[in-house]
Amino acid sequence: MFPGINKKMLEKAMKKLGMKQQEIPAKKVIIECDNKNIIIENPQVSRINAMGQDTIQIIGEIKEQPIQKFTEDDIKLVMEKTNKSYEECKKSLEKTGGDLSEAILQLQ
Repeated sequence: MFPGINKKMLEKAMKKLGMKQQEIPAKKVIIECDNKNIIIENPQVSRINAMGQDTIQIIGEIKEQPIQKFTEDDIKLVMEKTNKSYEECKKSLEKTGGDLSEAILQLQ
């Protein structure tokens, strides 16, 4: 939890303060936000209870993944209306945040 500090001494000090720590075996942590997901790979997850309050501490490799606001059918529809390639239509939908009509207008 704290680099360079003796683990046994830390546990003893936490116990004196009424704090409990529990390691949680996790493979992946996903935090879902409105416009993106935060994915933590190979996490070290600790649950700490101090004075009745739980706190979660997560250490790991953080990746952000934007949430796609359109479907494959949306891409196909834009392709039909514009006669453009799959990649062009997908990029246009990404730029417009999934707005079909705006993507079609940009490609025409």
